[in-house]
Amino acid sequence: MTAGARGDAADGLAAQRAAEAARCAYPGARAPDRQYRIDSGGIELAVHEWGDAAAAPVLLVHGAFDFARTFDVYAPLVADAGYRIVAYDQRGHGDSDHADLYSWVADERDMLAVAHAVSPEPCPAIGHSKGGSMLAHTIQALPHRFTKFVAIDGLPFRSPHPESAMRERKSMTAEKITEWLDHRQRAVHAARRPGTLEELAQRRARMNPRLSHEWLCYIATHGARRDADGWRWKIDPSMRMGGFGPFRSRWITDRLPGFPVPMLAMFGTVREPMGWDVTAEELAPWLPSTTRVEVFQDTGHFLHIEHPQHAASLTIDFLRS
Repeated sequence: MTAGARGDAADGLAAQRAAEAARCAYPGARAPDRQYRIDSGGIELAVHEWGDAAAAPVLLVHGAFDFARTFDVYAPLVADAGYRIVAYDQRGHGDSDHADLYSWVADERDMLAVAHAVSPEPCPAIGHSKGGSMLAHTIQALPHRFTKFVAIDGLPFRSPHPESAMRERKSMTAEKITEWLDHRQRAVHAARRPGTLEELAQRRARMNPRLSHEWLCYIATHGARRDADGWRWKIDPSMRMGGFGPFRSRWITDRLPGFPVPMLAMFGTVREPMGWDVTAEELAPWLPSTTRVEVFQDTGHFLHIEHPQHAASLTIDFLRS
Protein backbone atom coordinates (compact mmCIF):
# COMPACT_ATOMS: atom_id res chain seq x y z
CA MET A 1 0.00 0.00 0.00
CA THR A 2 1.36 3.39 -0.96
CA ALA A 3 1.70 6.23 1.50
CA GLY A 4 -1.19 7.98 -0.23
CA ALA A 5 -3.42 4.92 0.03
CA ARG A 6 -2.52 4.51 3.68
CA GLY A 7 -3.38 8.14 4.26
CA ASP A 8 -6.75 7.76 2.53
CA ALA A 9 -7.53 4.64 4.59
CA ALA A 10 -6.59 6.42 7.80
CA ASP A 11 -8.74 9.38 6.83
CA GLY A 12 -11.64 7.05 6.08
CA LEU A 13 -11.27 5.30 9.44
CA ALA A 14 -11.05 8.62 11.26
CA ALA A 15 -14.20 9.84 9.50
CA GLN A 16 -16.02 6.60 10.43
CA ARG A 17 -14.98 6.95 14.07
CA ALA A 18 -16.03 10.59 14.10
CA ALA A 19 -19.44 9.65 12.69
CA GLU A 20 -19.88 6.94 15.33
CA ALA A 21 -18.84 9.35 18.08
CA ALA A 22 -21.42 11.85 16.84
CA ARG A 23 -24.12 9.18 17.04
CA CYS A 24 -23.09 8.44 20.62
CA ALA A 25 -23.85 12.03 21.60
CA TYR A 26 -27.16 13.88 21.80
CA PRO A 27 -27.85 17.39 23.18
CA GLY A 28 -28.72 17.13 26.87
CA ALA A 29 -28.20 13.37 27.08
CA ARG A 30 -26.05 12.10 29.93
CA ALA A 31 -24.90 8.57 30.62
CA PRO A 32 -25.83 7.07 34.00
CA ASP A 33 -23.49 7.76 36.90
CA ARG A 34 -23.59 4.11 37.99
CA GLN A 35 -24.47 0.80 36.37
CA TYR A 36 -24.76 -2.60 38.01
CA ARG A 37 -26.82 -5.78 37.96
CA ILE A 38 -29.22 -7.40 40.41
CA ASP A 39 -30.77 -10.85 40.52
CA SER A 40 -34.51 -11.38 40.20
CA GLY A 41 -35.35 -15.05 40.57
CA GLY A 42 -32.40 -16.13 38.43
CA ILE A 43 -32.76 -13.31 35.87
CA GLU A 44 -30.07 -10.62 36.00
CA LEU A 45 -31.40 -7.11 35.47
CA ALA A 46 -29.22 -4.20 34.35
CA VAL A 47 -29.72 -1.16 36.63
CA HIS A 48 -28.73 2.41 35.75
CA GLU A 49 -28.58 5.33 38.19
CA TRP A 50 -28.32 9.08 37.83
CA GLY A 51 -27.60 11.42 40.74
CA ASP A 52 -25.93 11.31 44.13
CA ALA A 53 -25.78 7.75 45.48
CA ALA A 54 -26.81 9.08 48.89
CA ALA A 55 -29.84 11.02 47.61
CA ALA A 56 -33.45 9.91 48.02
CA PRO A 57 -34.20 7.15 45.46
CA VAL A 58 -36.89 7.39 42.78
CA LEU A 59 -37.75 4.31 40.73
CA LEU A 60 -38.09 4.90 36.97
CA VAL A 61 -39.72 2.22 34.76
CA HIS A 62 -39.62 2.18 30.96
CA GLY A 63 -42.25 0.91 28.55
CA ALA A 64 -42.44 -2.08 26.22
CA PHE A 65 -39.64 -2.38 23.64
CA ASP A 66 -37.71 0.40 25.38
CA PHE A 67 -34.82 0.35 27.86
CA ALA A 68 -33.42 2.52 30.64
CA ARG A 69 -31.11 4.57 28.42
CA THR A 70 -34.12 6.08 26.64
CA PHE A 71 -34.30 8.28 29.77
CA ASP A 72 -30.81 9.75 29.15
CA VAL A 73 -32.17 13.31 28.89
CA TYR A 74 -35.16 13.25 31.25
CA ALA A 75 -33.54 11.27 34.11
CA PRO A 76 -30.50 13.53 34.68
CA LEU A 77 -32.75 16.60 34.75
CA VAL A 78 -34.74 15.11 37.64
CA ALA A 79 -31.60 13.76 39.33
CA ASP A 80 -29.98 17.21 39.29
CA ALA A 81 -32.83 18.44 41.49
CA GLY A 82 -31.45 16.26 44.29
CA TYR A 83 -32.75 12.77 43.57
CA ARG A 84 -31.19 9.38 42.89
CA ILE A 85 -32.99 8.17 39.77
CA VAL A 86 -32.94 4.39 39.42
CA ALA A 87 -33.98 2.86 36.09
CA TYR A 88 -33.52 -0.70 34.90
CA ASP A 89 -33.85 -2.74 31.73
CA GLN A 90 -36.82 -5.08 31.92
CA ARG A 91 -36.18 -8.76 31.22
CA GLY A 92 -35.52 -9.32 27.54
CA HIS A 93 -34.78 -5.60 27.02
CA GLY A 94 -31.51 -3.67 26.87
CA ASP A 95 -28.68 -5.26 28.83
CA SER A 96 -30.87 -7.46 31.06
CA ASP A 97 -31.03 -11.23 30.62
CA HIS A 98 -33.38 -12.86 28.18
CA ALA A 99 -35.85 -15.24 29.81
CA ASP A 100 -38.02 -18.26 29.14
CA LEU A 101 -41.06 -16.43 30.49
CA TYR A 102 -42.39 -12.98 29.64
CA SER A 103 -45.56 -12.00 31.44
CA TRP A 104 -47.16 -9.09 33.25
CA VAL A 105 -46.65 -10.78 36.63
CA ALA A 106 -43.00 -11.65 35.93
CA ASP A 107 -42.33 -8.02 34.97
CA GLU A 108 -43.95 -6.77 38.16
CA ARG A 109 -41.90 -9.18 40.27
CA ASP A 110 -38.73 -7.90 38.59
CA MET A 111 -39.80 -4.31 39.29
CA LEU A 112 -40.30 -5.09 42.98
CA ALA A 113 -36.91 -6.85 43.11
CA VAL A 114 -35.29 -3.63 41.91
CA ALA A 115 -37.31 -1.51 44.34
CA HIS A 116 -36.33 -3.74 47.28
CA ALA A 117 -32.67 -3.71 46.25
CA VAL A 118 -32.63 0.06 45.92
CA SER A 119 -34.49 1.06 49.08
CA PRO A 120 -35.98 -0.79 52.05
CA GLU A 121 -38.20 2.24 52.61
CA PRO A 122 -41.18 3.38 50.51
CA CYS A 123 -40.14 5.56 47.58
CA PRO A 124 -41.68 7.57 44.72
CA ALA A 125 -41.96 5.92 41.30
CA ILE A 126 -42.23 7.13 37.71
CA GLY A 127 -43.41 4.99 34.81
CA HIS A 128 -43.78 5.55 31.09
CA SER A 129 -46.32 3.63 28.99
CA LYS A 130 -46.35 -0.04 30.06
CA GLY A 131 -44.07 0.92 32.95
CA GLY A 132 -46.72 3.32 34.22
CA SER A 133 -49.44 0.68 34.05
CA MET A 134 -47.21 -1.85 35.81
CA LEU A 135 -46.65 0.66 38.60
CA ALA A 136 -50.33 1.62 38.85
CA HIS A 137 -51.26 -2.05 39.20
CA THR A 138 -48.50 -2.77 41.73
CA ILE A 139 -49.19 0.33 43.84
CA GLN A 140 -52.86 -0.64 44.07
CA ALA A 141 -51.75 -4.00 45.52
CA LEU A 142 -48.84 -2.74 47.67
CA PRO A 143 -49.57 0.89 48.57
CA HIS A 144 -47.19 0.74 51.54
CA ARG A 145 -44.24 0.30 49.16
CA PHE A 146 -44.56 3.61 47.28
CA THR A 147 -45.12 7.24 48.31
CA LYS A 148 -45.93 9.03 45.03
CA PHE A 149 -46.59 8.05 41.43
CA VAL A 150 -45.87 9.84 38.15
CA ALA A 151 -47.52 8.34 35.06
CA ILE A 152 -45.93 9.50 31.81
CA ASP A 153 -48.69 8.63 29.34
CA GLY A 154 -48.78 5.41 31.33
CA LEU A 155 -52.40 4.69 32.25
CA PRO A 156 -54.49 2.23 30.22
CA PHE A 157 -58.07 2.93 29.26
CA ARG A 158 -61.09 0.89 30.25
CA SER A 159 -63.05 1.27 27.05
CA PRO A 160 -66.86 1.33 27.36
CA HIS A 161 -67.17 -0.07 23.85
CA PRO A 162 -68.09 -3.78 23.66
CA GLU A 163 -65.77 -4.44 20.72
CA SER A 164 -62.76 -3.20 22.72
CA ALA A 165 -63.69 -5.29 25.73
CA MET A 166 -64.15 -8.28 23.42
CA ARG A 167 -60.63 -7.84 22.04
CA GLU A 168 -59.24 -7.97 25.57
CA ARG A 169 -61.13 -11.19 26.31
CA LYS A 170 -60.02 -12.76 23.05
CA SER A 171 -56.38 -12.03 23.88
CA MET A 172 -56.45 -14.80 26.50
CA THR A 173 -58.32 -17.52 24.63
CA ALA A 174 -56.71 -20.94 24.22
CA GLU A 175 -56.16 -20.16 20.54
CA LYS A 176 -54.26 -16.93 21.28
CA ILE A 177 -52.17 -18.50 24.03
CA THR A 178 -51.27 -21.43 21.77
CA GLU A 179 -50.30 -19.02 18.99
CA TRP A 180 -48.02 -17.09 21.36
CA LEU A 181 -46.36 -20.25 22.71
CA ASP A 182 -45.83 -21.58 19.18
CA HIS A 183 -44.16 -18.31 18.27
CA ARG A 184 -41.98 -18.51 21.39
CA GLN A 185 -40.86 -22.01 20.43
CA ARG A 186 -40.05 -21.02 16.84
CA ALA A 187 -38.05 -18.03 18.05
CA VAL A 188 -35.71 -19.96 20.37
CA HIS A 189 -32.80 -19.71 17.94
CA ALA A 190 -33.94 -16.56 16.14
CA ALA A 191 -31.81 -13.43 15.82
CA ARG A 192 -32.89 -9.91 15.04
CA ARG A 193 -32.02 -8.62 11.59
CA PRO A 194 -28.68 -6.80 11.46
CA GLY A 195 -28.04 -3.44 9.84
CA THR A 196 -26.23 -0.16 10.20
CA LEU A 197 -27.12 2.25 12.99
CA GLU A 198 -28.88 4.35 10.36
CA GLU A 199 -30.99 1.36 9.31
CA LEU A 200 -31.88 0.50 12.90
CA ALA A 201 -32.93 4.10 13.47
CA GLN A 202 -35.09 4.01 10.35
CA ARG A 203 -36.81 0.82 11.55
CA ARG A 204 -37.46 2.36 14.95
CA ALA A 205 -38.93 5.44 13.26
CA ARG A 206 -41.88 3.33 12.11
CA MET A 207 -42.85 2.97 15.79
CA ASN A 208 -41.61 6.41 16.89
CA PRO A 209 -42.44 8.66 13.92
CA ARG A 210 -42.33 11.89 15.96
CA LEU A 211 -38.81 11.39 17.33
CA SER A 212 -35.85 12.83 15.46
CA HIS A 213 -33.48 10.70 13.42
CA GLU A 214 -30.61 12.01 15.58
CA TRP A 215 -32.32 10.74 18.74
CA LEU A 216 -33.13 7.37 17.20
CA CYS A 217 -29.49 6.94 16.12
CA TYR A 218 -28.42 7.87 19.65
CA ILE A 219 -30.61 5.29 21.37
CA ALA A 220 -29.60 2.68 18.79
CA THR A 221 -26.01 2.97 20.04
CA HIS A 222 -27.24 1.91 23.51
CA GLY A 223 -30.14 -0.38 22.65
CA ALA A 224 -28.28 -2.35 19.99
CA ARG A 225 -25.07 -4.37 19.94
CA ARG A 226 -22.45 -4.49 17.22
CA ASP A 227 -21.88 -7.97 15.81
CA ALA A 228 -19.59 -9.08 12.99
CA ASP A 229 -22.43 -8.71 10.45
CA GLY A 230 -23.72 -5.36 11.73
CA TRP A 231 -25.78 -3.81 14.50
CA ARG A 232 -28.90 -5.49 15.89
CA TRP A 233 -31.33 -4.52 18.65
CA LYS A 234 -30.62 -6.30 21.95
CA ILE A 235 -34.27 -7.03 22.67
CA ASP A 236 -35.13 -10.74 22.80
CA PRO A 237 -36.25 -11.75 19.27
CA SER A 238 -38.99 -13.91 20.76
CA MET A 239 -40.80 -10.81 22.01
CA ARG A 240 -43.46 -9.15 19.88
CA MET A 241 -46.03 -6.43 20.34
CA GLY A 242 -48.93 -7.43 22.55
CA GLY A 243 -46.91 -9.51 24.98
CA PHE A 244 -48.40 -12.36 26.94
CA GLY A 245 -51.09 -11.97 29.62
CA PRO A 246 -52.89 -12.22 31.78
CA PHE A 247 -53.66 -8.52 31.73
CA ARG A 248 -56.87 -6.51 31.68
CA SER A 249 -56.83 -2.73 31.64
CA ARG A 250 -59.91 -2.62 33.87
CA TRP A 251 -57.95 -4.37 36.63
CA ILE A 252 -56.24 -1.00 36.96
CA THR A 253 -58.81 1.56 35.87
CA ASP A 254 -61.69 0.19 37.97
CA ARG A 255 -59.56 0.78 41.08
CA LEU A 256 -58.27 4.22 40.12
CA PRO A 257 -60.97 6.17 42.03
CA GLY A 258 -59.43 4.92 45.27
CA PHE A 259 -55.79 5.17 44.21
CA PRO A 260 -53.80 5.08 47.46
CA VAL A 261 -50.93 7.53 46.83
CA PRO A 262 -50.69 11.01 45.24
CA MET A 263 -50.54 10.84 41.44
CA LEU A 264 -49.27 13.08 38.65
CA ALA A 265 -50.73 11.93 35.32
CA MET A 266 -49.16 13.38 32.18
CA PHE A 267 -50.86 12.80 28.83
CA GLY A 268 -49.83 13.27 25.23
CA THR A 269 -52.42 14.27 22.63
CA VAL A 270 -51.17 12.69 19.40
CA ARG A 271 -51.77 8.99 18.85
CA GLU A 272 -48.76 6.85 17.94
CA PRO A 273 -48.13 3.18 17.08
CA MET A 274 -46.63 2.46 20.52
CA GLY A 275 -49.12 4.57 22.51
CA TRP A 276 -51.97 3.59 24.83
CA ASP A 277 -54.46 5.63 22.77
CA VAL A 278 -56.04 7.23 25.83
CA THR A 279 -56.74 10.89 26.50
CA ALA A 280 -57.06 12.73 29.79
CA GLU A 281 -60.73 13.38 29.02
CA GLU A 282 -61.49 9.69 28.47
CA LEU A 283 -59.82 8.64 31.71
CA ALA A 284 -61.10 11.56 33.82
CA PRO A 285 -64.15 9.69 35.24
CA TRP A 286 -61.86 7.13 36.87
CA LEU A 287 -59.16 9.46 38.21
CA PRO A 288 -59.28 10.53 41.88
CA SER A 289 -60.10 14.21 42.35
CA THR A 290 -56.67 14.65 43.94
CA THR A 291 -54.86 13.58 40.76
CA ARG A 292 -52.74 16.28 39.16
CA VAL A 293 -53.39 16.07 35.42
CA GLU A 294 -51.07 17.68 32.87
CA VAL A 295 -51.80 17.56 29.14
CA PHE A 296 -49.02 18.12 26.58
CA GLN A 297 -50.58 19.67 23.47
CA ASP A 298 -49.36 18.51 20.04
CA THR A 299 -47.22 15.85 21.72
CA GLY A 300 -47.05 12.11 21.19
CA HIS A 301 -46.66 9.16 23.51
CA PHE A 302 -42.99 9.86 24.30
CA LEU A 303 -43.59 13.25 25.85
CA HIS A 304 -40.52 12.97 28.12
CA ILE A 305 -38.40 12.77 24.94
CA GLU A 306 -40.25 15.42 22.94
CA HIS A 307 -40.34 17.85 25.90
CA PRO A 308 -37.87 16.60 28.54
CA GLN A 309 -37.45 19.96 30.29
CA HIS A 310 -41.18 20.46 30.79
CA ALA A 311 -41.76 16.85 31.86
CA ALA A 312 -38.86 17.02 34.31
CA SER A 313 -40.02 20.37 35.72
CA LEU A 314 -43.50 18.99 36.41
CA THR A 315 -42.03 15.85 37.93
CA ILE A 316 -39.70 17.76 40.26
CA ASP A 317 -42.46 20.11 41.41
CA PHE A 318 -44.71 17.12 42.15
CA LEU A 319 -42.00 15.19 44.03
CA ARG A 320 -41.26 18.26 46.16
CA SER A 321 -44.89 19.11 46.88
